[in-house]
Amino acid sequence: MDVPLWLALLAVGCLGVKLARPPWWLIAVLLLGGYLVADSFLAPAISTVVK
Repeated sequence: MDVPLWLALLAVGCLGVKLARPPWWLIAVLLLGGYLVADSFLAPAISTVVK
């Protein structure tokens, strides 16, 4: 069964929000921060750390 990555991330994200109950501002900051860092000059450094 092939599941698209965006669907798997959406499912895991929904479960995480329901189970952990983080504040909405924290979710917004993490999403916006991740989006901004992905397009910055720090992306190659973070990519090597994550791998």
